[in-house]
Amino acid sequence: MATNYNNLEELRNQKKLLKHEIGELEDIITFKSKKESLGVLTHGFTDKFLKETKDEDGDTSLALDTQNIMREISSGIKESASKKNILGLANDSLQSGLLENTIKMGVVSLVGNFAKKSVMNKNWKRKVIGLALVYVAPYALRFIRKKLDDYQKNKTASSLEKLI
Repeated sequence: MATNYNNLEELRNQKKLLKHEIGELEDIITFKSKKESLGVLTHGFTDKFLKETKDEDGDTSLALDTQNIMREISSGIKESASKKNILGLANDSLQSGLLENTIKMGVVSLVGNFAKKSVMNKNWKRKVIGLALVYVAPYALRFIRKKLDDYQKNKTASSLEKLI
């Protein structure tokens, strides 16, 4: 298991060889840029959302590409509001109500446009508000919808009780 060395020079040579081999392995597994390494780890998914920026000192750092993120969000909203989806909503109006779906899409587009404008703003406070809208608005809208559904159920139950 353990290798016995006859003298100290053999041990030093073996140590030097191991350090050289470890250095070669580090060169293989490390990447030149953070963006490239994240791209390899995520199979290219993060490439369009990250950008490398140069500091005043000339150092490169990784930053979010907010313009591309907002472009992806707005294209997703446009896809959900495309003519094919609207026709599907019209055919499905008997089951879920066309008005309800139209209101949902309107709220999503309004919040999306406001978040896009806020993130693109130069003021950091507006950027924080925009990012908070992107992450918090879906939860808030679900909570409000749940409360409205509960309210509607309670009103319907109380109306039925009055009729009986």
